[in-house]
Amino acid sequence: MNIKTITDQLVDELKPLTFKSPVTHVYNPLEYSRKSYDLYFERYGQGAKEVLLIGMNPGPFGMVQTGIPFGEVAAVKEWLQIEEEVGRPDNSHPKRPVLGFDCQRSEVSGRRVWGWAKNQFGSPEAFFKRFMVLNYCPLVFIEESGRNRTPDKLPKHEKEPLFDSCDKALKQTIELFKPKIVIGVGAFAEKRASEVLKGMDIRIGRITHPSPANPKANKGWTECIAREFSELGITI
Repeated sequence: MNIKTITDQLVDELKPLTFKSPVTHVYNPLEYSRKSYDLYFERYGQGAKEVLLIGMNPGPFGMVQTGIPFGEVAAVKEWLQIEEEVGRPDNSHPKRPVLGFDCQRSEVSGRRVWGWAKNQFGSPEAFFKRFMVLNYCPLVFIEESGRNRTPDKLPKHEKEPLFDSCDKALKQTIELFKPKIVIGVGAFAEKRASEVLKGMDIRIGRITHPSPANPKANKGWTECIAREFSELGITI
């Protein structure tokens, strides 16, 4: 099993899923931005990793635009050195256009994640020698107003098949990378990873989510996660 096979299976399983109001549009960057995603893993996802960082799902100005987890445009282009052609969702919301690497908006969460990695490790090669960054769910759910709806807010009958497929893909990915610890970026990702890791001899942890909607993150996210990594026994 390799990451391309895992991704292909996940994309196929998610295609027939349907979501009702208030969700009106669903994007899957693994379909329209697959070139970037594949290159990310080809370049940085080789071999076992000490730590897997798991996010929830793509942000509107991050992975939605670039296909890279927490993929703020500037960070992906300038630090990760990835800039591939990005397609468009079949049904785009007028308030949430996919502009690819031409997007001028900055994804704060992604800027914080990759900015921290750059400041701590210098080069992507040094960071990815130990770490890998993933998203649990690749889908983006948009309401009629243009508002983002996170996967945890979906009704039970929509969440269950979605989570079943995402759980399976995450389990396969964990088995592929053989990490010593899986860390949820935020409570949701930690919870899903905990479900997936049942019966597996791998540690689980959590760090504060870097979203600007999180007051704790806005008080100094890098200082906050430095303490959290230390408490988890991870030396940066």
